Amino acid sequence: MSSPVEAGGSTDEGKTFAQKQAERMKKLRDLHRLRNEARTHNHQEVIAEDARNKLPENWESRKRRAEWILNDQKEREEATHRGEDYDRVKLLNISAVEAERLERQKKKKNPDQGFSDFEAATVRQYNRLIKGMTPKDMERYEEQKEKYGDAFYAAPNTIVHGLHEDRPQAIDNLVKSVEDQISKRNKYSRRRTHNDDADIDYINERNAKFNKKMDRFYGEHTAEIKQNLERGTAV
Repeated sequence: MSSPVEAGGSTDEGKTFAQKQAERMKKLRDLHRLRNEARTHNHQEVIAEDARNKLPENWESRKRRAEWILNDQKEREEATHRGEDYDRVKLLNISAVEAERLERQKKKKNPDQGFSDFEAATVRQYNRLIKGMTPKDMERYEEQKEKYGDAFYAAPNTIVHGLHEDRPQAIDNLVKSVEDQISKRNKYSRRRTHNDDADIDYINERNAKFNKKMDRFYGEHTAEIKQNLERGTAV
């Protein structure tokens, strides 16, 4: 019968106490090292998880969007350097379904949701008007900011009269914008036919337009109240 050594196994026979003690101490040091590495790794994971929890909910989508914008800008610059139309080249590499989806997204950016209140209508008109404005001249902007100092962002008690001088080009742009608005308003303005048999519930033309607008949005909710007031049976 062969011994453990002859069979290829390991045995502590023949080793001195000092050798056995050194091997045990080496295993103990390895265990301490592995435990410290695991503790450090767990601590790093806890810090990383806490940092992720403090990020906004849409952080990943914002990060992907930022990376896409950087890549798109880089490809646009490369196409410009090659003398190519980047928008045309990009359309050649996408399918018709994808192109249709992108077109629908463009239309959804500023949809016409109808009249809700005058504040929303004013904001929508403002956004529509600033789209036609030329990009700002940032060099002139910084020059004026340094020139006027605190008067550049005027406070309630700041006197700004006589400091700013409008450029002829800016005045021309304002005149053109007003003329375009008038032209567009006249194009869509039409005379409404007057119904002689309709009830007269207004005092002037402006009040009549206001009543029609109110009736358009709230008429179905106030029809019964209006009828009771007209009959004199309102409580």
